[in-house]
Amino acid sequence: MSQFALNLKKLPGISHLAAINLLDAEGNVLVAIENKTGSQGSLAVYNHLAQTFGAITPDAAKKGLELFAEHTDDARAHPGKHPNIDRLLALIEEKKTLRIKHVFAF
Repeated sequence: MSQFALNLKKLPGISHLAAINLLDAEGNVLVAIENKTGSQGSLAVYNHLAQTFGAITPDAAKKGLELFAEHTDDARAHPGKHPNIDRLLALIEEKKTLRIKHVFAF
């Protein structure tokens, strides 16, 4: 089992979420990470970061890169392949913070 898969097992569940919206400083939605196949791992990581840090800060982004484990190295080697990891790398580099808004499943 990959380190990322092991990390995911330690994170809070996401069955109650439809998505997480990432907001800029003005409150505009930049992107939604939806609870669907292919993005559930990212949703779990971003949800954990939001719960722990209150926003996706540069420090939260650093923790996120640790949680993404081997996928972080792949993202660095192949920019654009992992947009949710690319976003964390950019937040660290640009020293920016994104606010989050949970979208709950009905």
